[in-house]
Amino acid sequence: MKKLSLLLVLVASSIICNAQNPQWATYDMFNSGLPFPIVRSISIDESDTKWIGTWLGGLAKFDGTNWTTYNTSNSGLPNDDVNSISVNGNGTKWIGINGGGLAKFDGTNWTIYNSSNSALPNYTINSIAIDGSGTTWIGTLGGLAKFDGDNWTIYTESNSSLPNDFVYSIAIDGNDTKWIGTGVGLAKFDGTNWTTYNTSNSGLPSNFIIPIVIDESDTKWIGTIDSGLVKFDGTNWTTYNSSNSGLPEDMIFSLAAEKGGTIWIGTYESGLIKFDGTNWTTYNTSNSELPNNIIWALSIDKSNTKWIGTAGGGLAAFNENGIPSDVNENILPNYNVSVFPNPVSDYLNIEQGDMSISLAEIINLQGQIIKSKRILENRNTLDLTDLSAGVYILKIYTNSGFLVTKLIKQ
Repeated sequence: MKKLSLLLVLVASSIICNAQNPQWATYDMFNSGLPFPIVRSISIDESDTKWIGTWLGGLAKFDGTNWTTYNTSNSGLPNDDVNSISVNGNGTKWIGINGGGLAKFDGTNWTIYNSSNSALPNYTINSIAIDGSGTTWIGTLGGLAKFDGDNWTIYTESNSSLPNDFVYSIAIDGNDTKWIGTGVGLAKFDGTNWTTYNTSNSGLPSNFIIPIVIDESDTKWIGTIDSGLVKFDGTNWTTYNSSNSGLPEDMIFSLAAEKGGTIWIGTYESGLIKFDGTNWTTYNTSNSELPNNIIWALSIDKSNTKWIGTAGGGLAAFNENGIPSDVNENILPNYNVSVFPNPVSDYLNIEQGDMSISLAEIINLQGQIIKSKRILENRNTLDLTDLSAGVYILKIYTNSGFLVTKLIKQ
């Protein structure tokens, strides 16, 4: 049986996606420092550094060459499930945690806002936006919060015209007006006045709003859970769905607006869609290098590269003019931990080397932990005889953080 170290030397077939297609690059746990393949959020700062929120893997920073991971083992994050990220003009990162409150990271110091030191109405943070004055707006499962650095203001169904306390998205237009997507309609708030849009009083085809993006002409693009994409120019409503357009499905998870007016649309199971106002183009796992068809996050950098967060396939970068060379190659760090055999048919061995291991988990590609074992000795054996054949993720917790690698069960 051949011993496999977690120091993985990248083979040519997986190192550089642009060797096959110069328009695409993909990043997962096996060819980069991405800590987990389910990407929920992406934010890009002024230096074009990418901040990537994952489910179970914490927060990743990628500057085009180097990866840094922040998790509960090495940072102030309260848990490793990152729902949302926004970066303000000073470079401070605001990070929304699923069930863990709001984290603020200035590059050195962490501040966590929760029940002990804030007025947050709920500690599951779905969305964050920064307005022109630097005030942070936070969408939670308990309403909308406004935080100016000192004072908290909370808006809920009971004390405002917010249509629902489940706030899934916040977008801010050129007039600093907030557009808020909820489970029961769309709200517009100019700081004083509220306007609510729903299926009864507007052209909205559905009241369940997930993403909102505002393009350079201040047109609002609204993604619904079941009725496709909506365009609102302030007067007219236009709905694009699978029946009247090139949109292949009606469940929209993410949106991004490119300079020039092109809209990029992330769907639940049909991949990435490009709409230039006339033409529709679909990119999926069958016709492109996209690693997964469930698109949870989208962001566009200064080079016009689209950064695509998937639910199980990791992170992809796409640029029709070619990916810049500094984002093409990534090498995993050297970890002195051995896992063998891999592929495995029955029993998996884990040797600690010079790192202290506390726990090993087997996770399926849907992100579910299906087996775990406390590590108490230098060499440990995991019984995998009851595991179905397939590809899994092995996550190992050490005294220096956690490691991940692909595990193949025969």
